[in-house]
Amino acid sequence: MTTTHNLGFPRIGSKRELKFAQEAYWKGQSSREELASVGAELRRKNWASQCELDWLPVGDFSFYDQVLDMSMALGNLPGRVADLSGHELDQYFRVARGRSEHQADETSGCPCGVAAGEMTKWFDTNYHYIVPEFDAETNFVLQAGSLIDQIRESRQHNVNAKAVIVGPLTYLAIGKSKDGTDKLSLLKRLLPVYRQLIEAIHAEGIEWVQVDEPILVTELEGDWQQAFVDAYQALAGLGAKLLLATYFGRLGENLDLVTSLPVAGIHLDAINALEEVDTLIAKTPPDHVLSLGVINGRNIWKTDLVRTLEWLEPIAQRLLDRLWIAPSCSLLHVPVDLSNETKIDTELKSWLAFAVQKVDELRILKTALDDGRTAVRTELDTNQVAIESRRCSMNVNDVAVQQAVANIDDELGCRASCYSERSVLQRRALNLPLFPTTTIGSFPQTAGIRRIRRQFKSGDMDDSTYRSRIKIEIKECIRLQEELGLDVLVHGEAERNDMVEYFGELLRGFAFSENGWVQSYGSRCVKPPILFGDVSRPEPMTVGWIRYAQSLTDKPMKGMLTGPVTILNWSFVRDDQPRGQTCKQIALAIREETLDLERAGIQIIQIDEAALREGLPLRRTEWDRYLEWAIESFRIAANGVCDATQIHTHMCYSEFNDIFESISRLDADVITIETSRSDMELLDVFDQFRYPNEIGPGVYDIHSPNIPRQDQIVDLMNKAAAQIPIGRLWVNPDCGLKTRQWDEVLPSLTNLVAAAKQLRKEHSLQPLPSD
Repeated sequence: MTTTHNLGFPRIGSKRELKFAQEAYWKGQSSREELASVGAELRRKNWASQCELDWLPVGDFSFYDQVLDMSMALGNLPGRVADLSGHELDQYFRVARGRSEHQADETSGCPCGVAAGEMTKWFDTNYHYIVPEFDAETNFVLQAGSLIDQIRESRQHNVNAKAVIVGPLTYLAIGKSKDGTDKLSLLKRLLPVYRQLIEAIHAEGIEWVQVDEPILVTELEGDWQQAFVDAYQALAGLGAKLLLATYFGRLGENLDLVTSLPVAGIHLDAINALEEVDTLIAKTPPDHVLSLGVINGRNIWKTDLVRTLEWLEPIAQRLLDRLWIAPSCSLLHVPVDLSNETKIDTELKSWLAFAVQKVDELRILKTALDDGRTAVRTELDTNQVAIESRRCSMNVNDVAVQQAVANIDDELGCRASCYSERSVLQRRALNLPLFPTTTIGSFPQTAGIRRIRRQFKSGDMDDSTYRSRIKIEIKECIRLQEELGLDVLVHGEAERNDMVEYFGELLRGFAFSENGWVQSYGSRCVKPPILFGDVSRPEPMTVGWIRYAQSLTDKPMKGMLTGPVTILNWSFVRDDQPRGQTCKQIALAIREETLDLERAGIQIIQIDEAALREGLPLRRTEWDRYLEWAIESFRIAANGVCDATQIHTHMCYSEFNDIFESISRLDADVITIETSRSDMELLDVFDQFRYPNEIGPGVYDIHSPNIPRQDQIVDLMNKAAAQIPIGRLWVNPDCGLKTRQWDEVLPSLTNLVAAAKQLRKEHSLQPLPSD
């Protein structure tokens, strides 16, 4: 009999119940007990949604982030937090966001918060995790009470539980050494605590422990490969059976390593590594379980069940009860339940599967494998009708768009002159001071702004009233920026719900859900567009709003666009053509908008590529192919403007050092990038690579409610000035301000502007760079 299981389930709730509970707790509007109650109810619902599976995950639920949960379980908190008093949940949130609930922070002696943990992307996804911190003094102490409580809770609901933990090598690999300590040298201290953890889990009656080691789909140095051997020998024989879970890619040269480890089972992402299945079967010991990820855990398209069965049935006959099937990875990356969608086009909806539906696809596959296809003939026939409908739909294909992509040539992505020549014209036209100040684009999305958009979208407000109300918000945003003394202004994006969704709603080829929310980090949820067809721009999308904003001020106004790579990577993208092809379609549409903004008199245009880094393949040998079409797409979107028009781009919360040379090929005049949480560590790249254009290293961490002090900003900018000519430095936050409150933003930006003025005084006698 085939066994079904799941690697993880979305924890936010189908209506974002977790988000609202978190934020209520942080505001002091609810208690820890009330937050815990919401968590317990979400876990109960999640297990109920997976009840037909043979093994259900326990430990996949988190109040913020599963990697931070692992740090808590291992007793690995930064000293700046560990020394504070208070409940462990408040310690947890201080690491996550710099603050917990206000009263808890007051009583612990932490009213102004602490530096939040660094945040970056979980492999090649848009999920952000809190980076573990290590140094030479790091020790680990088991504190797994939260996981044990969830295991006991699952028993009360008669759940056949499989515990889920982050593996020791992945935990070390994705962490950061704060003092240069070799992370791998900490393994000897870490493994005894992992042994205690697995023993404690087994003592609760748990038979299987899923140990997530996604770094096995990356290139590993020899010492890390040997560390896997040492680690799993140390974790063998503790009673619980270990399921070694890999996902997001193929094992490659690590396949032999994986099959040699003393574990009871191996999970392979067969969506991304189908070509490795036969080899893995041949090399896996005959007493091992082999779990295959046969449902795409990263996208929302319905699985072609018949096609899957064609290759899976012979495997089931070979492996018999050793075969487990699952989604390719945790379903954390998809929305909860398609049945909550009432407005999606009927045909399109028939093509989709969210988490609940993906679990049901596993049930159908299991039944077909165990009892034959006739046992689920109706389900298979319905599935095939949907698959064929999507393949043939006239809504998917646009010949004109396909021809436009075919006509792209190299000149389309080239500026007329090099940066050194353009910068002279831009400085003359813009007349900005040293250390010019700006923001990344969005300002706080207040309840009033959200109410205006909601009333307009529901039909309770007509177009004329809506536009008048949004203009009032834009006018107020500009007034505040002028009072603050910012040098380059933005219109605040009051009309935008999300930086990708907004553009998707105005482009052909996209569709949208009502409740297709996915966790990005903490309480931040996004609703990715569904990119189902060829992309084109019917009409200008931002020009009217930006033109109006520029009419209100004599200061330069940035036109704000989202770049093609980010729109691609932050959408549920079609899987029936190469991603590069789709990205170039988006690029041509954004290019039209860029040129329209320039024709409207906008001198600065920011094209955000926040997701450029996360789209990188996990194997470096595959980077060049991705970067070739990704950079070409940005250049197509940006580089049709004249030399005097200044192009900005923005990237956030990823490790960029290893691709900075490629980033320079974007040829943006100014790049803004996150550096606040990482204490300017990003700038270490300039020891090896001299970035040729201008850069704004983000100095205000907008993912924390903490207010940066003027001296902190000055210190960070002086670190940057030690490596980058001051004439090419900008002062700005590290990301947009939409998620923050005005009472945080105004003092933070006041300090930012004051810091820039102080820097101008300190550096006024230094000559500008010759470029």
